[in-house]
Amino acid sequence: MLVPTLAAAAPAAADPVRILAFGDSLTAGFGLPQGDGFTAQLEAALAEAGVEAEVINGGVSGDTTAGGFARLDWALADDPDLVILELGANDGLRGLDPAETRANLDAILTRLREADVAVLLAGMLAPPNLGPEFGKAFNAIYPDLAEEHDVALFPFFLDGVATDPALNQPDGIHPNRGGVAVIVERILPHLLPVIESLDRRAPKGQS
Repeated sequence: MLVPTLAAAAPAAADPVRILAFGDSLTAGFGLPQGDGFTAQLEAALAEAGVEAEVINGGVSGDTTAGGFARLDWALADDPDLVILELGANDGLRGLDPAETRANLDAILTRLREADVAVLLAGMLAPPNLGPEFGKAFNAIYPDLAEEHDVALFPFFLDGVATDPALNQPDGIHPNRGGVAVIVERILPHLLPVIESLDRRAPKGQS
């Protein structure tokens, strides 16, 4: 797999970039051997791109945005430099009010800003069976919040993978090893600039 490279993203003497993949089953690696999941494949791809990183698996299968907000402070105890925020898929599958999903994600992004943690927001799209009105409200959440909070956006976490049987497990929802590889390949161009922008020479919260 060809990946972009990031020259001197982290000085050789620096500690590895600590990246928290904070999400649901899609980041937890549901149904996959440990080495095939998102965090393992992303860490390997970053190494191939010249970035020494530790990718922490902060995924909880079945989690909603409300559940994510409830456990956020616990997850931040890992002291990440950067968070990939991937939540909302279960809100959409359950048909939860998009206003609540937006409010929860807004609260999470506010807390991450307070903790001085860089963010890549991973977007999600509503299931089409919930109708155009729901879809319009849900799908606007991620670009709107990315703009409001001035964070990077990966528009659709399952881009190139959703609805493709060859890239998903038999349930048709969770990506298989090949599907995760596609996700990693497509998220890298959005993630590398965020890593490059990190000022890791001073502790978070200090200028």
